[in-house]
Amino acid sequence: MDANRLHSAEPDSPGVDLLGMARRHWWLVLVLVLAGLAGAVQFTTTQTKVYESSTSVLVSPIGNGQDANSTNGRTKGDINLDNEAQLVTSTTVATVAAALMRSSTPPDTLAAAVRVEVPPNTTFLLITFSADTAQQAQAGSHAFAEAYLRNREESAKSDVAGRIAILNDKINQLNAGLTQINNKLAALKANDPNRPNLESQRSTSTSQINTLSGQLNQLLTATVSAGKITRDADLPRSPVKPRRLLNLASGAMAGLLLGVGAAMLRERLDQRVRRPADLPRRVDVTVLAAVPGRVKPRLDDVFAPFGAGGRIFNRLRNEVLASIPAPAGGDARVALAGQVVVVAGASRGAASTVVAANLAAAFARTGAETVLVCAHLPDSLVDTASVHRMLGVRAVPGLSDVLAGRFSLSSAAQRAPRHPNLSVVTTGGTASAGGLLQSQALRDTLATLRERAAYVVVEAPSTATSADAQSLAALADAAIVAVELRRTRNTEIADAADQLRRVGTPLLGAVVLPRLAAPRGGDEREAAAATAQVPADDMTAVLEKLPPKEPEVQKEEEPVVAKRFRTSPAVPTSPAPVVTPTQPPKRQTRTISVTRIPAEAPSENGADKRR
Repeated sequence: MDANRLHSAEPDSPGVDLLGMARRHWWLVLVLVLAGLAGAVQFTTTQTKVYESSTSVLVSPIGNGQDANSTNGRTKGDINLDNEAQLVTSTTVATVAAALMRSSTPPDTLAAAVRVEVPPNTTFLLITFSADTAQQAQAGSHAFAEAYLRNREESAKSDVAGRIAILNDKINQLNAGLTQINNKLAALKANDPNRPNLESQRSTSTSQINTLSGQLNQLLTATVSAGKITRDADLPRSPVKPRRLLNLASGAMAGLLLGVGAAMLRERLDQRVRRPADLPRRVDVTVLAAVPGRVKPRLDDVFAPFGAGGRIFNRLRNEVLASIPAPAGGDARVALAGQVVVVAGASRGAASTVVAANLAAAFARTGAETVLVCAHLPDSLVDTASVHRMLGVRAVPGLSDVLAGRFSLSSAAQRAPRHPNLSVVTTGGTASAGGLLQSQALRDTLATLRERAAYVVVEAPSTATSADAQSLAALADAAIVAVELRRTRNTEIADAADQLRRVGTPLLGAVVLPRLAAPRGGDEREAAAATAQVPADDMTAVLEKLPPKEPEVQKEEEPVVAKRFRTSPAVPTSPAPVVTPTQPPKRQTRTISVTRIPAEAPSENGADKRR
């Protein structure tokens, strides 16, 4: 049983499982991706267009006209570009920009549309303005750059004027003190002891006046340069928002994530078996064989021996032979002779029929005598494949007729024409065979088949519909569960495994088939015609299955019936009643056709079934 571990040991990594899950629910993922794209298109069409234009401004130190040095993207010395960037969006600059734009929009609203960036290792400010139109974006960016430079220039001029006024005041004070010192020196004699001290004060004051005069001359001659526009705002050609490609990609990605999430949720909620790897992972049942989806199971014949399906069931046969424990001692062939294998479906359908028929054919190909026993009463003509059509035998007599005592086992066992070593016991056509699968007659029948055949394959009813599969498994040496993908549920497989294990029969594993197609209309009519061939021993069944009488025969019998009613004394004064389908007469004659069964079909006790 370890040879087919490759089915149960299939890698179940999250990536592989996620990919397989998305492949199984591809339509759900596709629908949500399309929904995400539709939402992105809707959002793009309703989003307001936004245009942006940028102006590059070189910030210069006040007074010397030289570029300031920069370190790590920020300047050192007289200029702090972080402060300058904040100054661009100030209310003062926004008020001047609004005046330049001739806009009635509040300054704070205009400032909210400005974005200032400082490129690394430069003394530049990149002023970007956003607006609903390209012209407004261009005008706003240029206006804020111009307003910033004007504000900075005015601030610089005011600062220079203040410094000049301070220097003038200090120079005037020093000149006044120097005048007093000179007046004192003029009044002193040459040998006066206070003269050196006054001369030292005069020298110091003169030196300070010269220094301050130099600074004043430098401020008076300096050119105030706040900065300049190096690249003016241009007219944008296309809006920066909405970003169609970004929105579409975001919508598709959101739809994909939602689709994968919905697929995972649906996978968790869906209890149907989707792939063979689900069985060992969810219900702890080993997969003996799995028919791939490309190999379509046939409902009119078994798989060819050397085809893909035939090779799968040949390996299944070997798995079954290796899994059935042989008694200690003795020849293995003798020990394995007369083994009974039950094939039960976990759900309604034809899965057990296909598996049992192909497994029996695989046993027969070994040259050993094999019997296929069909104990699966059909749930409906649509859900059940016709075993007699698959193997080319008659529908009746069958197992139900044998258990009811109407036919012998020898007459019910039919040799399959295309399989020399295979005999088939069909379901049969006795309508009153309900409950016979629990009888002693079934045990005797299986015991007889064990003596006559090397392998007996029993097609049991579904474990989801009745307990007959459990009863049959109790009489068998091994059991197999037939699983139909995308139809059988995990709970049904777990229940089937539990039923079969409770009776002590070894459960070898499961055989997984792809979803089976319903039989064609011709197959249903053929099955109905075959079922209609009921033995004549059951008189009620015979009357129900009789074909309608021919019109001319009814015309011949009508006068006879009318004569008998005319002689009736029920109503002597009224005319003779007319026989109609809705008003039957008080006296009528029923014509019964009796079918005689040939003498060469005796019952098990040797008596002829004749009436």
